[in-house]
Amino acid sequence: MTTDVVRIGFGHGSPEGENSAYLLPERGVLIDPGPPGDAAFETLLSGIDDAGLAPDDLEHILVTHWHADHAGSAPRIAEVADATLWMSATDAPLVREYASERDRRLERDAAALREWGVPDETVQAVVAGDTPSPVPDATPVSDLHDGDVVAGLEVLETPGHTLGHVAFHDRAGTPDARADGSENGNDGGNGHENEDDRQDDHADRDALFVGDAVLATYTPNVGGGDTRLEDPLSTYRRTLDRLADRYGPDSTTAYPGHGTPFALDDRIEVIREHHRDRRRNVVDALAARSPTPATPWEIARDLFGELRGIHAKMGAGEAASHLEDLVTAGDVGLVDEDPLRYAIDDSAE
Repeated sequence: MTTDVVRIGFGHGSPEGENSAYLLPERGVLIDPGPPGDAAFETLLSGIDDAGLAPDDLEHILVTHWHADHAGSAPRIAEVADATLWMSATDAPLVREYASERDRRLERDAAALREWGVPDETVQAVVAGDTPSPVPDATPVSDLHDGDVVAGLEVLETPGHTLGHVAFHDRAGTPDARADGSENGNDGGNGHENEDDRQDDHADRDALFVGDAVLATYTPNVGGGDTRLEDPLSTYRRTLDRLADRYGPDSTTAYPGHGTPFALDDRIEVIREHHRDRRRNVVDALAARSPTPATPWEIARDLFGELRGIHAKMGAGEAASHLEDLVTAGDVGLVDEDPLRYAIDDSAE
């Protein structure tokens, strides 16, 4: 299916960089409407208007995952547009039942942080810093499952960054990947300075709206972004394997939740190598502490230095995911569970 894609950018409020929403004007589809709040919503409405649409031209609001920087404006735009809001059945409850699920999520996050050995004062600071989003306590959300098709977009389960993360696949459908004027408004022209180049780059390729499963310049966090996940790193690697197996070289353009489109296959291998490097760094950090066992928090501090706020959760979760994966591989031993403590498994050598 051939279509235009219009990107709407939302500033730099996230560690991953500028958020990206995507409009498919011919089909009345909006993907990942962006963060909550009046300023972001005005940016969204401006982007919709620049694309020649009104909100009531939208029929489907698709969200790749529950994080507020992607789903935060979804309830509001769905209501204004009288459009159907779609999310994976696994992530949908965190928006559908926002108030009650937020309470459960904070309890779950605090328990995970303590299990990772994060000091109590830091746990309290992380929880206190997780302020409520200005979204309804409850919102109608329709469930998506792997293989479903909405407006010509196939749903692909891509867990790892969150438990219910999904991508949306549009086959050979993006000869024109246009950025909105807010991104290119300083080019002295019409806001589409490189439009012809982008058409050449993406013509005849499948399009995959990947959310935060694969990003252009930032490695998606694994472990801290959703504490519902069990064995998050292995889960994420399976997602990368699935994407690599399904989408061959030079066949697919990725439209990420942050930044601008890129060739999917090149970036997958870069992220794989990043995690191989991170694995070696975790082993080295454990070895440097040997024979004293270490918590995920201690390893995170060794790897990343001072960690505050959300970075404490993301860093500790990243370290924990690698340590858990190393235990599964038999390279590291789990020697305590309250909090989790790990040591190099000499028997594996």
